Amino acid sequence: MSENPYAKKPWLEHYDENVPHHIDYPNMNIYEFLDNSAKDFGGRTAIWFMKNKITYKKFKDIADRLATALVNLGVKRGDIVAIMIPNFPQFIFSYYAILKAGGIVTACSVLHTEHELAYQLNDSGAEILIAWDNQVDKINKIRDRTRLRHVIITNVFDYTMMAPRNPPEIAGTMQFINLINKTKPNPPKFETNGQEDIACLQYTGGTTGLPKGAMLTHRNIVSNCIATHRWLGAEVKRGKDTGLTNLPLFHIYGQTVCMNIMIYNGSTIALNPDPRDQKSLFEIIKATRPSMFPGVPTMYMRLLERDDLEDYAKDLKSIRICNTGAAPMPPEVLKEFEERTGGKILEGYGLTETSPVATTNPVQGERKIGSVGMPIPDTELKIVDIDDYTKIIPLGESGEIMIKGPQVMKGYWNKPEETAGQIKGDWLLTGDIAKMDEDGYFFIVDRKKDMINVSGFKVYPRELEDVLFEHEAIENAAVIGLPNPDIPGSEKVKAFIVLKDGYKESEEMEAEIKEFCRQTVAPYKVPKFIEFRKELPETLVGKVLRKDLKEIEARRRGEEV
Repeated sequence: MSENPYAKKPWLEHYDENVPHHIDYPNMNIYEFLDNSAKDFGGRTAIWFMKNKITYKKFKDIADRLATALVNLGVKRGDIVAIMIPNFPQFIFSYYAILKAGGIVTACSVLHTEHELAYQLNDSGAEILIAWDNQVDKINKIRDRTRLRHVIITNVFDYTMMAPRNPPEIAGTMQFINLINKTKPNPPKFETNGQEDIACLQYTGGTTGLPKGAMLTHRNIVSNCIATHRWLGAEVKRGKDTGLTNLPLFHIYGQTVCMNIMIYNGSTIALNPDPRDQKSLFEIIKATRPSMFPGVPTMYMRLLERDDLEDYAKDLKSIRICNTGAAPMPPEVLKEFEERTGGKILEGYGLTETSPVATTNPVQGERKIGSVGMPIPDTELKIVDIDDYTKIIPLGESGEIMIKGPQVMKGYWNKPEETAGQIKGDWLLTGDIAKMDEDGYFFIVDRKKDMINVSGFKVYPRELEDVLFEHEAIENAAVIGLPNPDIPGSEKVKAFIVLKDGYKESEEMEAEIKEFCRQTVAPYKVPKFIEFRKELPETLVGKVLRKDLKEIEARRRGEEV
């Protein structure tokens, strides 16, 4: 066996000059980010929401009052408190208040069905839920199947110019703003063991089996925020920047990159309550002139497609730095967005289990298009055999990513077997397939579980999707495997295609796309079936849900899902 090419950490030679190889991370509770920024920048706007400005001093006061109220409601150190709020200031207030009370946050998606919400509440053991008031009917339907003792509700207008003075109480709930107004701030004081104390139970998307709660400690999240902040270097200025928050805060990407890093940096968080509303997004950009814009490829793609883009061209010039992840970034989209804004898009990679940032492209150094960059400080990656993680894969060949670093989760909540299956010593098995080049840049190939077996040949959906994206008529594409009834254990390739405006679904278009693929990939990779669709199922962060497409096909075959 040749020597381990990953042990040499070739990426370190390509770090920007100002990026350290190692950082001494403080042992602290995440809420100290807020305390520090309130002390240094008390009068600065912490949150911009629907034209309302909330200073760091006010933010801290609200978080302290809510922390006190939670303790009065019986929250003790280590108790789980759930949040089910979209991108409103109340999500941020609640997150920091729960940590200040000594609790653990679990964030629920506002898109959860009753079944999904009940599962997360029961699995986490949450007894208090802070929720958007339009979720009350959903909550009431499942409440008697949970351990919930208290439900605190809040309205979209509670922290806007149109805030109601005393919103009416709803049976079985408490009003967030009333609770804040009647509670004097007196949060508890305690020592945090950042290495061991859990800050957040962040549930994975449940792409295989039921969702699992990743136990993220204070050290996991603090180290990830500080390392990512140092990576950006001179591009971010403490107490001077504004970050555009269009990603959902109940997702780990939004929590770390759009919220916690911003608060650590003393930045203004410009909140968009509905990430799907692009018109409001442009108005927020015009009003706040953000310098940072974390996003996902579909977000940038849809912005560029707008007819009124030129009306906001001057406002977009404020954007200096963008992060993108969750899905591959088409090179032409990256190029056009950078030309229009002057900002840089840094493509990166991470998982819920890594808090989430693991790799990213450098700010000043070479950004390799199609690469997710290199490991951030104190983080190591290696590529191992898909079937045997003890075998190292040679440089340039594809295998499964393993990650080691201070941001790697403690494990899965109440799931020791699943934890043992993913964590091997200090390393996390990711289930993602990738390769590394000689400079230490990593290139994602696909998810291990999505690999298609065509008579023993491996087909990675992402490889074929990248080819399909190059066809001039295709706006979006997803590839899955279907069972081959003629060969047990084998599969056939199917592509789901969304065409651009101006192109029509037809047998001729289907034949043209297949022929286009034949010119680039091996015959066994060419899709046997093509289905045209108006849209593909996606998460709120723009990741196509192949799982949903597989379930659609299973139902068509008459199988139970």
